[in-house]
Amino acid sequence: MNQTWKDFLLAHGARWANGVVADFGDPASELAAASATTIIAPLAHLGLLEVGGSDAAAFLHNQLTSDVQHLSPNAAQHSAWCSAKGRMLASFLIFRASDSYQLHLAADLLPVIPRRLQMFVLRSKVVVADRTDDYVLLGLAGAQSRVALAASGLPAPETALTAEVGPTGLVICLAPERYQVVVEQAAAPALWSQLTAQAQPVGTSVWQWLDIRAGVPLITRRTSEEFVPQMANFERLGGVSFHKGCYPGQEVVARTQYLGKVKRHLYRVRAAGVIDIGQAIYASDNPDRPCGTIANAAPAPAGGYEALAVMQESCALTGKLALAAVDGPRLELVTSD
Repeated sequence: MNQTWKDFLLAHGARWANGVVADFGDPASELAAASATTIIAPLAHLGLLEVGGSDAAAFLHNQLTSDVQHLSPNAAQHSAWCSAKGRMLASFLIFRASDSYQLHLAADLLPVIPRRLQMFVLRSKVVVADRTDDYVLLGLAGAQSRVALAASGLPAPETALTAEVGPTGLVICLAPERYQVVVEQAAAPALWSQLTAQAQPVGTSVWQWLDIRAGVPLITRRTSEEFVPQMANFERLGGVSFHKGCYPGQEVVARTQYLGKVKRHLYRVRAAGVIDIGQAIYASDNPDRPCGTIANAAPAPAGGYEALAVMQESCALTGKLALAAVDGPRLELVTSD
């Protein structure tokens, strides 16, 4: 993250921990606001890659799980990059920005993914660049989101996974009343001041809880190469095309889909205490080995933590679940809000 932007947030009450904005001074109030009002969050947990050049579309189409060739200029899509074994190395939100493509991914994968992706460029006319320090990513959610965007001179696309460019930034609609804003770093302070006139600033983890509630997982360093896309529901999110040509891991992903061999699925769970990414899940009826893994976790407005977990279907539906050990803290399935 650009130090100038970080210093600006610090001057406006942000408290940092583990590389993200922990809160703006009142974490309990900020969590409550996620369900009750309009919030704005610095998305410090995300990085931004730009893939440009005349061969960029073909290159990404041949590497990622989604259909990049048919991605229109005003659309965004979920996607993933897999190993040869079909395991997700990273997950992305990808969209076209003028003549290039921008990919949002977990910030802790930035030391690895750009360099590894560059290895496959070979003679293609493609440039892979980490632009995280050049742009600021903001999350805006709540009933007054559209009002806040309009007051700031930004568009408010109405359909999920559509994007519109405004005079000061690009806005992606993730879902009704939920937006992701991409703005150049130099323009970010003024835009933040405009948006916070309508929205309450909250820590990054509040936005992560909203992602968990929406069922949208993010592959991070601790879960890289753990899941095939279907385990993380990426085919349901539109992040996998089964009608395109080859890409790394395509044979495994396709075979998993058509033979119906996915025994692990994505579930939302909660616990009274802290849940951490990568922790193992155990079930009482199978105590000898883990039956699942925590993909993402965040504090919840109702107390405790909520998480997205990839688990064996049989254990999720029939077993008493525990975290880290069969006699560890209890986990409960969340079936509705």
